[in-house]
Amino acid sequence: MIPEETATISQRLRQLRLVRGMTLDALAAALGGIVTKQALSKYERGKMCPSAVVLNKLAAVFRVKSAYLWSEPLVTVKFIAYRKGSGLRKREQAKVEVFVRQALEDRVHLQELVQEHNGTDVPVQEWRVRSLDDAENAAGELRSRWNLGSDPIASVTGVLEDHHIHVLEIDARERFDGISAVASGDAGHVAAAAVVSRRGVPGERQRLNLAHELGHLALKPSKRVDEEKAAFRFGAAFLVPASAIRREIGTTRTYIQTAELFLLKRRFRVSIQSLLYRFRDLGIISEHYYRQWCMDINRTGWRKREPEEQTPERPQWLRQNVLRAFAEGLLSASDAERMLGKPIEVEQPLSLVERHAFMKLPLDERRRRMVEQADRVAEHYERSTEWRSLEGADLVGD
Repeated sequence: MIPEETATISQRLRQLRLVRGMTLDALAAALGGIVTKQALSKYERGKMCPSAVVLNKLAAVFRVKSAYLWSEPLVTVKFIAYRKGSGLRKREQAKVEVFVRQALEDRVHLQELVQEHNGTDVPVQEWRVRSLDDAENAAGELRSRWNLGSDPIASVTGVLEDHHIHVLEIDARERFDGISAVASGDAGHVAAAAVVSRRGVPGERQRLNLAHELGHLALKPSKRVDEEKAAFRFGAAFLVPASAIRREIGTTRTYIQTAELFLLKRRFRVSIQSLLYRFRDLGIISEHYYRQWCMDINRTGWRKREPEEQTPERPQWLRQNVLRAFAEGLLSASDAERMLGKPIEVEQPLSLVERHAFMKLPLDERRRRMVEQADRVAEHYERSTEWRSLEGADLVGD
């Protein structure tokens, strides 16, 4: 039997190495050859425990505190579902799961530091689904609970992050669209959840992917219901409520112009293909007319890439709260940099003389300088390429 401390260290080492995309050979080289690749493999399998010297060196390479390597994970992570036909090999799935576990543990730790309440509003498999209509109704009930009304959602990512459902992005092969996961604390309560989507897809597809994964998270389909169809129905209803779309285009249509579809795409920020599928589900258009549109879409080459692609949404919660915790002295520079995957730029406070001089400047000049400073900080984070970001790690590839 593997001692508890050794098991924790082995899990931590493998997790940190995979999240950073390092091979065992690369890690051995980064350690300066003080241990071999074979020894590192034994550490990760719990067959051997590193000495204090090696442990400190590993902590330095991974830019974490030594204590982190033997500390127990804060949460237990459960994965809800991979999309059927996602095309991920077992090794690739393992990388995704390691990444998600690390990311969720960091986010739960941050939630505690900044004293956000726990994830009790995360709807984990809350709605039983015996038909696709149940999935439709569940989406409406969740929108009502979250006070979203029936208008289009400006930022799906923002809504999810506001409710402790963290949005994670990875670079992955085209057939992978997403997965969802739940993090539970000691007493089994839900602390947070995550929806994972593929990086680099158009905004309209990204939004539907996120809503689809939210469906997997919220629904508990019966055995006779197709999970993917239920999640898609939920996602479509979450983004395009029936009452809103009927208000926009009516209850029954025999003909819809292309220009009208583009207007609706801009308003709801979902693809034309998704809109047409939604119209068919709601009985607004007939099956025959829907199939005619599908043939037209194939002929125009819009099946994979539509005109007027929407800008993808970017998660903000992690960066905002890491910077907040660091600024308030709740998080060390090394921990902040590990979570962000980027170096922290420490701003030196102005002296009393400099503050007085700054306040004497005209208001427009003060605003201009503050904007310039903010732009420099943003550029610093965007251009930093030394570190691999947790929000965009290349975890899945050939």
